[in-house]
Amino acid sequence: MAKVPAAVKTTVTEIGDSRVRLQVEVPPGELEGRLALKAQQLGRELKLPGFRRGKVPAPLVIQRIGREVVLEEAVRDTLSSWYSAAIENSGIVPVGDPQLDLGELPPQGEALEFSIEIGVLPKAELGEYRGLEVARREPEVTEDQVRQEIESMRDRLARLETAERQAAEGDFVVVDYVGSLAAGDSSGRGQQWVPFAGGEGRDQLVELGGGNLIPGFEEALIGASAGQTLTAELTFPADYGNQELAGRDASFELTVKEVKRKELPDLDDDFAVDAGFDDVAELRADIHRQLVEAEEGRIEVEFRQAALDAAVARAKVAVTPELVTARAQEMWERMLHSLAHRGISREAYLQIIGGEEQQILSEMQPEAELALRREAVITAVVAAEGISPNEDELLQALQPSAEREGLEPAKLLGDLRAAGRLDEVEEDLAARKAIDLIAAAAIPIPVAQAQARDQLWTPEKTPAEASSRPDEAAAPARLWTPTDQRSTS
Repeated sequence: MAKVPAAVKTTVTEIGDSRVRLQVEVPPGELEGRLALKAQQLGRELKLPGFRRGKVPAPLVIQRIGREVVLEEAVRDTLSSWYSAAIENSGIVPVGDPQLDLGELPPQGEALEFSIEIGVLPKAELGEYRGLEVARREPEVTEDQVRQEIESMRDRLARLETAERQAAEGDFVVVDYVGSLAAGDSSGRGQQWVPFAGGEGRDQLVELGGGNLIPGFEEALIGASAGQTLTAELTFPADYGNQELAGRDASFELTVKEVKRKELPDLDDDFAVDAGFDDVAELRADIHRQLVEAEEGRIEVEFRQAALDAAVARAKVAVTPELVTARAQEMWERMLHSLAHRGISREAYLQIIGGEEQQILSEMQPEAELALRREAVITAVVAAEGISPNEDELLQALQPSAEREGLEPAKLLGDLRAAGRLDEVEEDLAARKAIDLIAAAAIPIPVAQAQARDQLWTPEKTPAEASSRPDEAAAPARLWTPTDQRSTS
């Protein structure tokens, strides 16, 4: 496994409760290189007699500003990179935020030392993970599902015809609109409406009941007739993508130009031929086949997850409350990052759901604990089975990413290897192979049989025992079989 040469030396010490302390040493050569680089950056803005702007030598910058000041900025700029290198060197899987102790900056010619204390993924003591009996349901597709798909096809091929009547839900209306925002005294006295940029539209086709516009807009048009002008006063949602409009009161003047109803095509052989089939029977058969294939895909995903969770239920994983809390926090931050990409802030999301952050973190804890247990078991299976993806498997795994970036998989593989970023791909692929192994070795049994076994009482499965084994009590519901071997420790 190729890696970028590390710039730091790392020593790992386990301190209990799935926490470690990393003692990190940055060699003098690396430290002085970063110092010189920072001095060059500062020199671009430094003005000294006899030197052109940006041409002040690094040693003179250090002399003028002071070595300690330049070194402090260099360390601040590079600390995250040294942290990442130390984590990579140690081979740990960090959980939660680190506690970093930097200490004093060293004199010239000496190494920089700092320590990191952080939680790590707990180690799993594996139980049985091959040949587990796991529930697997059979694919079921009803005539109602086929009918719904056909109706969706008819809806997509529908024509819009002018309706000489009032607009009703499900209709389409062609409207002109001009929007204004409320301005002035919040008490209502002296309040004015001011047009805003982007708040005007002409000949816009609006589906009533489609839920595609801000709340209140479509509803105001129900019952309107062609030629009618009306006013809709409403409020932009708190999570609206345009932050300048989010939560603001608005008024829209709407002019209805036309009401249209949707005309669905008849379900006959002509419709089937237009869709590429000989007749309606062949169309129904093809839709049924596609639904079955989609259902089989979902079942396979469920079965793989159930097989993994069955292995997790048979393993011992010492998960501490501190680790669970840290993982829940990580999950929450990832969710916020994803929401931010969709224009939804932390505050807006909390307002939408009407909850508090601590309540959300508390609700995330069971999922966070299960995620830790799964990862620990997968890591242990990878080690126990000696799973290591080969070159061909890596190339295959990188194929989709390479296509998106317009590269050959071999080129992308080489780039990732040269940049020291191949580890994540290898670890992800190894994890998938571990789940493949567990799922391939699992024995599918009917859902009814699994449910019956899960409800079966045995002397070995008492409430008292369950409550005394926190590692199993917190695990997902598992299947009991007479051949299970339970530890009494």
